Amino acid sequence: MFYKPEDGHGLPRNPFKAIVTPRPVGWISSRDVDGTDNIAPYSFFNAVADEPPQVMFASSGAKIDQNNSKDSVSNIRRTGIFCVNIVEYAMRTQMNATSGDYGKDVDEFEQAGLASAPCETIPCSRVEGAPAALECRLTQIVRLRGEANCMVLGEVTGIHLRDDCMSGGRFDVLKFQPVARLGYRDYARIADLFEMARPSD
Repeated sequence: MFYKPEDGHGLPRNPFKAIVTPRPVGWISSRDVDGTDNIAPYSFFNAVADEPPQVMFASSGAKIDQNNSKDSVSNIRRTGIFCVNIVEYAMRTQMNATSGDYGKDVDEFEQAGLASAPCETIPCSRVEGAPAALECRLTQIVRLRGEANCMVLGEVTGIHLRDDCMSGGRFDVLKFQPVARLGYRDYARIADLFEMARPSD
């Protein structure tokens, strides 16, 4: 099968997200200027540089009450800060609960029964007990082609690592099994690892 996206795929559901998988989930917490906390999962998310550490997430779609953007992007545009919380398998249900279409005045931490904790370098909440959290300052928002598509880039200013996720001086993903987004309604968890050394190592 071959298709041009502009012509459509003719399938019951768009296969694009199922092709580019697995994708890490960035559980983005932000705060409105009025102090309302927000948290939502984004699967178009990744690290983009390590010196200094930088991350990105992309948002598509918009809400009527946020003037052609989503709560996360709107908040970050106004405050210049956000936090990326890493999703473990044990928190999958709460993560999914925060993906709902709530009004901008709704605190998704409360909606999902999530405990929050303050960040250290930015005035924002993070998920208490998350395996890791990356405190970020906005560097730029890039408008992408398509309706209400944009990419948010930030520099990491503080990193939280949960103590029980450390093993032999390494951050051990098998201790918490991160959740990955696949296509359609499918997810996966990382439960197996294999190691390969580069030819130059």
